[in-house]
Amino acid sequence: MNHPTVFSRRAFLRRAAILGGTIGGLGTLGLFAGSRPAQAAQYQALVCIYLSGGNDGLNMVVPSDAAGYAKYAAVRKTLALPQSALIALGSGLNFGLHPAMSALQGVVTAGHLAPVFNLGTLAVPLTKADYLAARPGDGRLPDSLYSHSDQAIEWQAASSHSIVSTGWGGRAVDTLSLGTPVVSVAGNGQFGLSAKGSPLVLPATPGNSFGLSGLSSKDVTNASSPAATRKAALDALYAEAQTQTLATAYASEQTAAVAISESLAPYIAMKPDSTGNTAATAAIDTAFKSLITGTSLSTGLARQLYQIAKLINVYATLGSTQQIYFAEMGGFDTHADQVSGGPASGNHANLLKELADAMAAFQAAMNNLSLGGQVTVFTESDFGRTFAINQTSGTDHAWGNTHLVMGGAVKGGATYGSFPDLTLGGPDDVGTTGNSQGRWIPTSSVDQYAATLLAWLGASSPQLDQILPNLAQYGTRNLGFV
Repeated sequence: MNHPTVFSRRAFLRRAAILGGTIGGLGTLGLFAGSRPAQAAQYQALVCIYLSGGNDGLNMVVPSDAAGYAKYAAVRKTLALPQSALIALGSGLNFGLHPAMSALQGVVTAGHLAPVFNLGTLAVPLTKADYLAARPGDGRLPDSLYSHSDQAIEWQAASSHSIVSTGWGGRAVDTLSLGTPVVSVAGNGQFGLSAKGSPLVLPATPGNSFGLSGLSSKDVTNASSPAATRKAALDALYAEAQTQTLATAYASEQTAAVAISESLAPYIAMKPDSTGNTAATAAIDTAFKSLITGTSLSTGLARQLYQIAKLINVYATLGSTQQIYFAEMGGFDTHADQVSGGPASGNHANLLKELADAMAAFQAAMNNLSLGGQVTVFTESDFGRTFAINQTSGTDHAWGNTHLVMGGAVKGGATYGSFPDLTLGGPDDVGTTGNSQGRWIPTSSVDQYAATLLAWLGASSPQLDQILPNLAQYGTRNLGFV
């Protein structure tokens, strides 16, 4: 069975009952084509796109002024992007996007995209002197810097420790009492875990089945069929009184999982440009048109964001107020052959094109659904990559990194955080002169990044301290991009 795990049995059962009752009463067409209720105007969602492997943010957003570009190009050598090809981020800003991200030009022009510079995992605010003086176990450095697995956990947990059982998305769900768990189309990852449970994990590909194989309502159409008999027996088993608390909890969670999968299955199954598409799905299809071939989407991230767009429309229409979503895109561990056929092409360029194409389509879908200002997308990644090129025409694991935030609430036309001093061995580099690759010490923490996003979602200052216990280390709690 492909079903969600449950973050809170009582809350999950309540949500399953609401979804089941509403969907059963309205039907697929009614829910997707009906007028948007007043509650939808209050809806907000955060969408995390995790770039697995460590994205090279220094080639995603590049200095475009003469002095900054000259310093960048001198170190990046054959990885350096052509200055003339950069996509300007706004009037008066000395930075541009990678040319492979041209799909985001309209979002940039609308003022709905902003970069946040030199973000990373931190235990405490850190200078270079602090870094050089730090010793294992003294509490000044995050666990296992430059390790994929450890830093992925710490980014998704907003923690400086890699042995942690929750994610900041999951903790936000608990603290803010959101109506649904983190909704993930990328598996049961750290980001959505909480003390009360796990994310609602849904298929990443539109058209996939979702629920008990052979025992869903579409299969059990004849009361005397073997499928109906098996389904009745299973329902009776779950309803039977249990002598053990654990067995009772398991039965309740299984019942809730079946209910929620029955409710959401019709929407998970909807493919692009399918016969009988409703007004809302047609609006989403229009936004993703350039990425659709037949009834399929061309990239993995496009498929995930298409799923999320459908689900956002469902939940906003039902009157949910706040939600958090999680998607993931891999391939960013670019140690070798980061470019080929020219500095603006190759492996990393292809990755950034997939990212930008899917993000632009998703923003267009939100605009088409009149939710453009109510959904904020943001990126995360394991870490940045070295500023200096390595011997295999790639980049190695580093620390501070550039990330993107997108949405109608984003204060575009500006940059946020502090762009690092690009001097190898300089004040922002962990290395020393003659022994440096350009690993920037973060000037803003994951905690501050998460706090800014969650404050937009409505978290109060005491709630932020509960969700992000390390936030108190920083004088600036909000980075200001939304």
